[in-house]
Amino acid sequence: MNPIILVVDDEPIGLATIQSLLDGEEYCVETAQNGKEALAKADALTPDLVLLDVMMPGMDGFEVCRRLRSDHRLGEVPIIILTALDDRASLLRGLESGADDFLTKPVDGQELRTRVRTIVRLNRYRTLLQQRESLREMAEHVVTAQEQERQRISRELHDDLGQTLTALILNLRKTQKSIDPANQVLHDQLGGLITDTNEAISKVRSLAQGLRPPMLDALGINQALTNYCDEFSQRMNIPINVQIDKALDGVSDLHSIVLYRVLQEALTNITKHAQATEVWVELASDEGALNLTVQDNGQGMRRVESDGIGILGMKERLALIGGELILQSTLGNGTILTARLPIKERSL
Repeated sequence: MNPIILVVDDEPIGLATIQSLLDGEEYCVETAQNGKEALAKADALTPDLVLLDVMMPGMDGFEVCRRLRSDHRLGEVPIIILTALDDRASLLRGLESGADDFLTKPVDGQELRTRVRTIVRLNRYRTLLQQRESLREMAEHVVTAQEQERQRISRELHDDLGQTLTALILNLRKTQKSIDPANQVLHDQLGGLITDTNEAISKVRSLAQGLRPPMLDALGINQALTNYCDEFSQRMNIPINVQIDKALDGVSDLHSIVLYRVLQEALTNITKHAQATEVWVELASDEGALNLTVQDNGQGMRRVESDGIGILGMKERLALIGGELILQSTLGNGTILTARLPIKERSL
C-alpha cells in the first residue's frame, strides 16, 4: 500500500500546487480544506504524513496540530507545517504545537519531495519497530500464560491426582493386611495393584515436574539447571560438565523458563540422536545477552536433522522473546548448540 499524504490548506490553489509537486511519486495524496475536515480524514485514514498550512480560518493549523498530537492513535503521525518565508513567529508556534518539520512558501518542489520521502521512510521504520515491539510483548504474554497454565495443571496433578493415588495405595495396603494370609492369589493381586499404583504416582510426579519444574521456582535458574543436568546424567548414564555464572541467578522468570525448556529439549535430542559419551553445559552472559551452550562429543548431524521438530521447537520458543538458536555441527565432530537471549537490566 502506498504511503498516504494528507495535505491541508484552505486555498484550492495551495492544494493543487502540492499535489502537482508530488505527482509521479508513489503516494496516495488526500486533501482537506479546513481543520475539521483534516481531523476527520486523519482519523479515517491514519496518514503517513500531514502537510499542514497553519493559516486557515476557523480552526487554524496550530489547533489541528495540537489535536493530532493529543490523539492516542494519531499522536505520532509526522506533521510538516507550511508557513511564509518571513513568518518566524508562526514557525516557532507550529513547532511548539508539535510539528516535526516545516517548509516555507512558496514551496520548492525538490525540497518538498526530499523532505516527504525522508520523513515517510522514517515513519514507516518507526511503525515497524513499534509493531515488532508489540508482537514481542504479545509473545511474552503468550509464553507467560502458557507457563501459568502449565503451573496450574502441574499443581493439580501433584496435589489432587497425586494425593488420590497415595490414598489408594494406603487403602490397598490396609486391605492386603486384612485378608486371610492363606489367600495368596488375592494377596499377590493386591501387591500387583500397589506396584502399579506406585508406578502411576511416579509418572504423575514426573509429568507434573515436566510441566512446571518446582526447583525453578524454589531454587532459581542456576540450581535448577544444575539439578536437572545431574538428574539427567544419572538417569541416562552420560557425564555432564556444568559451568554456570553464579551472578545470573536473578534472571527474569520468562527468561528462566525458556532457558530451562531449551536445556530439556537439547539434552533429549542428544540422547535420541547424538550417541554422545560426554556433554558440556554452560550458562554465561556477554554484550547484553544470555548464552546457554550445550555441547556434545557425539556423531554430529546432517542438515536435514538440524531442521527436525526438536530444533525447530527451540528456535520458535527463543524467537518468541527475541532470542535465537545458533547450531554448529558436522558429522563425526559433535554438536554445539547455543541459545542466545537478549537481556535488559530489568531481566537480571
